[in-house]
Amino acid sequence: MALSRVWWARAALRGSAVTPGFVVTRRLQLGLVWGTPRSSRLHLSPRADVKSLLSYVMAKTKVVNEKYHRFLGRNFPRFYAMYTLFMKGFRMLWADAKKARRIKANMWNHNIKFHQLPYRDMEHLRQFRRDVAKCLFIGVISIPPFANYLVFLLMYFFPRQLLIQHFWTPKQQVDFLEIYHALQKKSHPQILTYLERSIPAISDTKLRWHLTELCSKIELGTHPAVNDILALRKCFSSQPLDMNHLQALQLKALSRAVLLTPHLPAFLLRYRLKTHTTVIHQLDQALAKLGVSGLSDQEVKSACYLRGLNSNRVADERCRAWLGEWLQISCSLKEAELSLLLHNVVLFSTNYIGARR
Repeated sequence: MALSRVWWARAALRGSAVTPGFVVTRRLQLGLVWGTPRSSRLHLSPRADVKSLLSYVMAKTKVVNEKYHRFLGRNFPRFYAMYTLFMKGFRMLWADAKKARRIKANMWNHNIKFHQLPYRDMEHLRQFRRDVAKCLFIGVISIPPFANYLVFLLMYFFPRQLLIQHFWTPKQQVDFLEIYHALQKKSHPQILTYLERSIPAISDTKLRWHLTELCSKIELGTHPAVNDILALRKCFSSQPLDMNHLQALQLKALSRAVLLTPHLPAFLLRYRLKTHTTVIHQLDQALAKLGVSGLSDQEVKSACYLRGLNSNRVADERCRAWLGEWLQISCSLKEAELSLLLHNVVLFSTNYIGARR
């Protein structure tokens, strides 16, 4: 348009005659070359263009992903089941990591210690630490060149030893927990034997009688009462049954009873057992504030299993009753008496009704 006005002005100054038809034709030609001006309302901003492009890419990716899943499920059903399980496991692990990060950030911002957290946050951090430790082990053995192919093979054949529960099938979760509890049960007779051998070394006659009666009850298949356990508080706070005087073989047996590796030096076993028992005691105190009634059935079963009871074989109501009695014992103990809480994994779970194999 500007060029046509300039040309028209020059023509007028020179006095040349220009027909109106020629001017109209010229303007149409210039309009085709330069294009008509667009309305500003129809123009999209760069940010809107990027969002539109991302939405298009995501939609196409979702369609391709669905087609890929249908292809795998139709042509490779076993591989697809494994692939789906691993993807679900990674999503669950990532969600756990984000939750653990939020909990740690809250602890840092408000200067909160681990034992001051609510029960569910404490339990989440405890379990996440164990899961990360297992994942780190897999990461370490995958470092050598081409070792990752061997690791994948080992994970396929040994999922219980190398994978966390997020990557187990529902059937594997039940079967593996049964296997773990069977390993715990194997150590129970050995622990009771060590308790009986330590009776002559107890100076208090009354405590010797109580411990003898308790061991006899358990060997005869009787489940002890809460008062039977609490009567031995002083017995487990001094030599020979306090945490600092347990023998190496006792430490190994107790480690197997709480699913910790026994293949370590005695001082490391003692440290790990102290740490594990202290965490359980802190969890019990937080759970007592929350109340057993505030837990779901699955949370109750997980809490019972952590404390030595095979909750897969016990009804939900019995699990709640057993956990309530456990809390009565645990919350009555002091830090110096935590050896009794550690032994209680055996004493209070061996003969519980419905839990015997």
